[in-house]
Amino acid sequence: MNQTVLIVHNLRSAHNVGALLRTSDGLGVNSVYLTGYTPYPIASKDARMPHVAAKVARQIHKTALGAENTIKWQHCSDISPVISQLKNAGYSICALEQAKNSVGLNKYKQRGNVALILGNEITGVELDILEVADTILEIPMLGAKESFNVAQAAAMALYHLKFYI
Repeated sequence: MNQTVLIVHNLRSAHNVGALLRTSDGLGVNSVYLTGYTPYPIASKDARMPHVAAKVARQIHKTALGAENTIKWQHCSDISPVISQLKNAGYSICALEQAKNSVGLNKYKQRGNVALILGNEITGVELDILEVADTILEIPMLGAKESFNVAQAAAMALYHLKFYI
């Protein structure tokens, strides 16, 4: 089966991070990269103040329910080396975002290893990151709202990537 990794860049909400870790575990994601200022669980050699790291870890745990301990994850402040490393390893880099040149998730059929990038809950995936992505995926919207919550959007996209390609 193809390898799938998730890159979670510049999210604000620890609860969204927890939900993403739990969804990633449930859908067999191979690894999660928490980049930029995205909150992350307590890490070995954690540079944050202990009380800050503990508070964030508690918030993540509320929705992760232990998935922070069962899914492979790492924090990287800079997303660029993560993308470069994955491209060099043969991953197709896909950003989940609304854009003029996006491909509907329901139409995406490329096979192989995929790295899915998620962006900030309000501003989305940054333009410089979209420019280095191989594909921009978009979830077709049927209602009045413009977008889904990042955790729900990721679940839809990851499910498609795991079971429909």
